[in-house]
Amino acid sequence: QVQLVESGGGTVQAGGSLRLSCAAPGINFGVYNMAWFRQSRGGEIEFLASISWNGNRRYYADTVKGRSVISKDDAKHLLFLQMTNVRPEDTADYHCAADQWVTAEAMPAMAVDPRERYAYWGQGTQVTVAS
Repeated sequence: QVQLVESGGGTVQAGGSLRLSCAAPGINFGVYNMAWFRQSRGGEIEFLASISWNGNRRYYADTVKGRSVISKDDAKHLLFLQMTNVRPEDTADYHCAADQWVTAEAMPAMAVDPRERYAYWGQGTQVTVAS
């Protein structure tokens, strides 16, 4: 059974940086579009960034644009999210998602019911930003 497993969460000081990873050994990264989402406690799921199957197109939410980079290593089946200048409002559970048919361009508008929309959805890694 294919799984997405996020890692890299923890507590980070405001103004610092973090790098999250999403391991997906059973997925052919060469054909899947992938994304990062997050959900704060009591909040809705929020789109953060997406990357196309070939890595040529990347999209970012305004809340993280300019301080985040989404990338992937196809050979290692890893997806990354690098975020700098983190803020207390970045505190949330971070999830990765993958789908072959939902385009990276469409993913920003598809944060509702992600478990129903995406072929694969990770369990998440918790990030706490201390002020």
